[in-house]
Order: sequence, then C-alpha cells, then structure tokens
Amino acid sequence: MRIGIIGAGMAGLSCAVALRGQGHHPVLFDKGRGPGGRMSTRRIDTPLGEAAFDHGAQYLTARDPSFVMQVDRWAQAGHVARWSPAGADGWVGTPAMNAPIRAMADDCDVRWNTAIDVLTHDGDWSIGGERFDVAIIAVPAEQVVPLAVDHDAALVDAARSAVSDPCWTAMAAFDGLVPIDADRLGHGGILGSAVRNSAKPGRTGPEAWVLQANADWSRAHLEDDPEMVGHMLVEAFADRVGADMPAVIATRVHRWRYAKAGALDRGAFWNADIRLGACGDWLFGPRIEAAWLSGHRLAQLVDCKQPVAPSPLTSC
Repeated sequence: MRIGIIGAGMAGLSCAVALRGQGHHPVLFDKGRGPGGRMSTRRIDTPLGEAAFDHGAQYLTARDPSFVMQVDRWAQAGHVARWSPAGADGWVGTPAMNAPIRAMADDCDVRWNTAIDVLTHDGDWSIGGERFDVAIIAVPAEQVVPLAVDHDAALVDAARSAVSDPCWTAMAAFDGLVPIDADRLGHGGILGSAVRNSAKPGRTGPEAWVLQANADWSRAHLEDDPEMVGHMLVEAFADRVGADMPAVIATRVHRWRYAKAGALDRGAFWNADIRLGACGDWLFGPRIEAAWLSGHRLAQLVDCKQPVAPSPLTSC
C-alpha cells in the first residue's frame, strides 16, 4: 500500500521504517527543513569556534527489549553513545542528538519543507496533492486535531485530552569551563534542567550549556520576550552554580510550545474502517523510546490481515 505519513519525527520515521520492512511504500511529509524536530541540534558561531546545542531532548533511554535492540544497532553504526549522567540506560546521539533521526530519514522517502494543514478522504487519502491508501498522523497532539477533526471523533477527543507542556530553552556558550563538577543538573528554581552539552560524547567546540525552564514557569512566561527569558535562565543558572562564572560569548533562545507530551498510555491509534492511524509519544509516554514504540506498534496494526476495530491498542 501507499501510505502517507504526516510528521517525520521519531514516531513517524519508526512507523515508516517498519512499514517498509513489511513491503509497503510510505511517504513522509514534514514542515521542517531536515531531520530533528525535538531531537534537533542548533549550531552557533562564537569567537571561540562553533558551539553545538541539543536544544530539545537531552538524551534517550532504552528499556523495552525491541528498542534496546534498535539502540544497539544505532550504537554499532556510530549514531549513539552511552552518556552516564542520564543513568545506566541513558544514550545520546553522536555527533549530535539528531543522528538516529537522520539515519532513519536517509532510508525513507521524506518531503521536507512541506507543511500539511488539510487531510481529505474520499475512499483514498489526499496528502500534499498525492493519493494514498492509508493516512498516518505523527505530530504532537495539539496538531492532530485540525487534521483529524473531519474524520475520527475518537482520535480528536484523545488528542484534545493530551495536553503538552511547553519549555523555554536557553543555549549559552562560555569562554571557559563553568566551575561545577556535574554535567547535568536537575530541577531547581525556575530551571527544569541544565546540561553541559559540550561534555557529551563526540562534541567539540567551546563550553556550551542547554538551560531548560520548568513547565510551570514556561507556561506562565510563554509569550514573554525571548531575550528577557534567556537572560533570566542564564541568571538562574549562575545562581545555581554559586561561583564566579566565565563570560557568556553567545546565546540563543528557543520556545518549545509542545515540549513534553501528555501521555495517554494508549500505544497507537488505528481506525481500520477508513485506514487512518496516529502515533506519537503523546499516545504512549513522554520519551523518545515511547515515540519509537508507538510508531512501531502502529505499523503492526496497519499490517493486520484480519479486520481490526478502530481501537487504539488492538493487536492481531
């Protein structure tokens, strides 16, 4: 079958790779310029050279046996490496967080720079001017509603109930080492986390930290001026370090409106009657692993040879 997938993040690509293995022809559409999404890496020129920041997801964990096997394959290919500050099951992409996504996208038919705002169905599905037997929505829950509203009320209700947390993120490069032993700080004050990105495996360049505000603060300041937000996060980080700080040589600020998904623990959504599916971390859990598992689960449902009721966790 020709299968159109809206969204080329971890869930959409996981689904596409599995569907290709089952003999189908998936085509992915994504509004981004290239692979990454919430696993993106931002690169900034500084007086001390280029600084890199994994400004979305900081790491991934691997616990489910099938995902552990996938991560092992990525490790053998050099796409990921273990990162002890995230725990015994923690990994990061190498040389950047988007490496696993990039490797998956290289093997798929992806239409980048292609935003899909409308999904139409007349027996077949029309996506981006192309016809498909199956449509799959693999975007954050808030973006599912306008695409599915004319097609599946249950999917729309599920998406509306999964509210994502926002996250303000500041990227700061320094002219020397920040005087703290830890490479990762957890929740404290307005900060949800602070990570020494330059200390991750495979990274080069000057001292670089990713500072992410906690969800409550981000929500309360969602429409604030980015420059002011960046200043407040760097100041909060300096207070947390509690010692003389090196000079800041470059900063950038990014607002993630849909940073951490509100998980419904439903796996994946599949309506066999109209051949419409949805996958994503919002259907399983707020982790990269959950997004991969959701896409993989949906591919299995699409390939069922028996009639499947439009129930999220149906299996064959």
